[in-house]
Amino acid sequence: MAGVPVAIAYDFDGTLAPGNMQEHVFLPKLGVDPASFWARANQLAEEQQGDPILTYMHRMLVEAGAADMPVRREDWAAHGAGITLFPGVESWFDRVNAAGAARGLAIEHYVISSGLRELVEGTAIRRHFRAVFASGFLYNASGAAIAPAIAVNYTTKTQYLFRINKDALDLADNTAVNAYRPPEARRVPFANIIFIGDGDTDIPCFRTVKEQGGHSIAVHPDGDAQRAARTRKLIAEGRVHCAVPADYRADAELEHRVLSILDLLAARAAVTAPMPENNA
Repeated sequence: MAGVPVAIAYDFDGTLAPGNMQEHVFLPKLGVDPASFWARANQLAEEQQGDPILTYMHRMLVEAGAADMPVRREDWAAHGAGITLFPGVESWFDRVNAAGAARGLAIEHYVISSGLRELVEGTAIRRHFRAVFASGFLYNASGAAIAPAIAVNYTTKTQYLFRINKDALDLADNTAVNAYRPPEARRVPFANIIFIGDGDTDIPCFRTVKEQGGHSIAVHPDGDAQRAARTRKLIAEGRVHCAVPADYRADAELEHRVLSILDLLAARAAVTAPMPENNA
């Protein structure tokens, strides 16, 4: 793809879709109350001094096993297909890509989420992401999930920003992400990274991107005064540049903010572009 690479990385739960992705289809299909599910998962983490991401994944397998619900990749994808997205999300990517191309920018989209990559795989928007960095399961020879394979929590999320920065997308390759590479040799400079998230678990990513010269945007459900106040607090604390409703429709405030950033990046690229040689 021609153009200056620009990466937009998104959290998923509360950012691209309301609430937690497990609550859209998986838990209702089991007939499990979400509040009690999370309480049991968090209690296990506290009792065992474990990672809450690993314990919620364990609880998902336990609950599915108790209900005799299949947990193959295709089963997770079927649950993911039922996830409801925020307004405008499904058309957002094509619109932003076109706006970037018109400015000489090549927009790439990524997910960095503590949710499940298997559920994201089933969504209608999966095709728009160059990579999905999220928690995921191990599978046995019969294709059924048996245990967590990877847990993405609020602190490990920042690793994936550096993977985007260095174009080290293979999770099995730790050498590439840890190898020294001068900033000017990195494929996507942090100044060309936009991170969109919704709350406390995104703070390390918000701060990393902002402090490295990129752009951090907090979103909240439109009309939710409590969540709006929480995201505005992130501005006051210097963690994000702005906080806007999670409305991805054309001409909404989020689109205006992102297009303004693209204008800035295009102008910066024009200023720093090498002058053509004079062959006269």
